[in-house]
Amino acid sequence: MLTPAAKNAKTLEAEIRWFKKVIDTRLRLYFGQDSTYDSVYEILPPNVDNETSIYARVVKHYKMSFQERIILIISLLPHIRPDMLDVFFTKNKTYDRVYTEFGGLKGRFHSGFLPTGETAAFIIAGRNLNLRIQLIDLFKPEHFFYRQNILKLGLHKGSEPLLSSSLEISEEYLTFLTSGKPYKPDFSTSFPAKRLGTRLDWSDLVLDPVVLSEISELSAWIEHQDTIMDDWGLSKQLKRGYRALFYGPPGTGKTLTACLLGKSMGLDVYRIDLSQVVSKYIGETEKNMANIFDQAENKNWILFFDEADALFGKRTATSDSKDRHANQEVAYLLQRVEDFSGVVILATNLKANMDIAFTRRFQSIIYFPAPNFEQRHKLWSNAFSGKVKISDDVNFEALAHEFEVTGGSIINVLRYCSLTALRRGDGTINIDDIREGVKKEFKKEGRTL
Repeated sequence: MLTPAAKNAKTLEAEIRWFKKVIDTRLRLYFGQDSTYDSVYEILPPNVDNETSIYARVVKHYKMSFQERIILIISLLPHIRPDMLDVFFTKNKTYDRVYTEFGGLKGRFHSGFLPTGETAAFIIAGRNLNLRIQLIDLFKPEHFFYRQNILKLGLHKGSEPLLSSSLEISEEYLTFLTSGKPYKPDFSTSFPAKRLGTRLDWSDLVLDPVVLSEISELSAWIEHQDTIMDDWGLSKQLKRGYRALFYGPPGTGKTLTACLLGKSMGLDVYRIDLSQVVSKYIGETEKNMANIFDQAENKNWILFFDEADALFGKRTATSDSKDRHANQEVAYLLQRVEDFSGVVILATNLKANMDIAFTRRFQSIIYFPAPNFEQRHKLWSNAFSGKVKISDDVNFEALAHEFEVTGGSIINVLRYCSLTALRRGDGTINIDDIREGVKKEFKKEGRTL
């Protein structure tokens, strides 16, 4: 039984052999040499109808044309067979320099040839100006290459020709079309987000029934959105994606709810690190956000913005250029959130700090209140369950009456008590440990016991 990586390798070997013939033919035709073919289009790409590799399935799913398959394999070659492009280092003897029409860039560390849009244009169109002009359509935002984050032309500077930009395959599809594994981005400056997970289940989440009912609406959308949009044909009336605002005191279950939604629906949850996103430099915050949303598009991810008012706060009156830029920044973020086809959850302690333009666009605005007596009782009992040794003087019902604390604070108390009991040597948590733990939590909030 072949692994996904082995299946991809088998399909790619055939694709590379086809591409080698196409390059050889293009060069012969371009330089007026003898050739078996009169056109590169006579060299048919490998038939992948019976192939089961992910590479073949992607080709079939998008019904890729000759040109699209050429562009896809060119973008992959620097990563899987870089020597295949060495032929483009050939020098023009008349001018003692590389051929302009071959395109290409030199990498910072990579010693091989890095293809550009010009490289694809040379192979696909040669001297045919009509084909060259048509090729530009394959790099437009409307094309599935860009829309599905498969590949794109790199950052384009207005003063440079469009096709001189680097031809770049996304990390997601590079992983997908080689190893066959789903792409799980690591935290980096280009993707300042961390994947969240939890070992807890819905039974561990202690919330008011009204809140749980509102959360179930979000779950229902994730489960049935394809039926609503596609089968029921409501894609004209409704936008894809779902935007929710969770607000309430710290430690009331906002982050855990996001994690459980992802866990129960089989979706990855990424918490955006706003300290890495927000920049004092003009345009940098928008650029950082664009990187996140571009990578997240069409992934069925849940993007979770904690303390979201730091990024999505109220716009100010425009008294100077800084205010105008800040407002433009918020407007841009609003548009990206609204256009995102996945689930976006914004969490904040203070709803009043959020821009009203954002709140109007949320499908759900869910308040996570501080737990009442019954909920606190359950939270204390759940937290101090399992193999934890509890002394007889601990009464969880009395603790629930006495201390108005959240679930997050109770977990912090549990950590403190566990360490205290182990340091003491008896391994048993007593009421004094718990009281001292609560005292420390109150101190954080400026409260006294």
